Amino acid sequence: MPDGGRLTPAVGGLGAGVVSLANCITLARLCCVPLAVWLILRQHMALAFWLFLGAGLSDALDGWLARRRGGSMVGAMLDPIADKALLVSMYVTLAATGRLPDALAILVVFRDLLIIGGVLALSVLGLPLRIAPLRLSKLNTVLQIALVADALLLAAFPPIGLAQPGAAITALIWLVGASTILSGAAYVLATARQR
Repeated sequence: MPDGGRLTPAVGGLGAGVVSLANCITLARLCCVPLAVWLILRQHMALAFWLFLGAGLSDALDGWLARRRGGSMVGAMLDPIADKALLVSMYVTLAATGRLPDALAILVVFRDLLIIGGVLALSVLGLPLRIAPLRLSKLNTVLQIALVADALLLAAFPPIGLAQPGAAITALIWLVGASTILSGAAYVLATARQR
């Protein structure tokens, strides 16, 4: 039944607004992940850049819609999955094509696996779980997005006569590496303090 632009599910316990404009945008962003990977592997870097930029704008749009119209449990779960799937796939693909360091991609993937593994382990053990996004983690996400956008932009529209990546991308690589390590450690410490 329509409820302020949303369809309310007939099955109880799922939360209102399973099918909403915000959730559809998030799902579309998730479906863009294989296309973005394919574009990079086929060296269509300009299209990959514009797709990544569009995905970032869609993330801002679905977040705004969710705040304005009220979020849903589905959206709260789907949004971080779509964000992580896009970022992790971009790091792995850009590393595989030599655009980013392999070690950085491994670090980014390991941090996310560590956090997800910890959540699953605590859940299986039946221990209470309170995970709130840390400021350091938010900074890490912003830096990760900036680095992917910069790497795609440089690959799509290389400056004339510049054979090596610029100082900005090198600085971002170091900042992403440091913030990834620090934010992963911060989550481990925060979880250990709760026990």
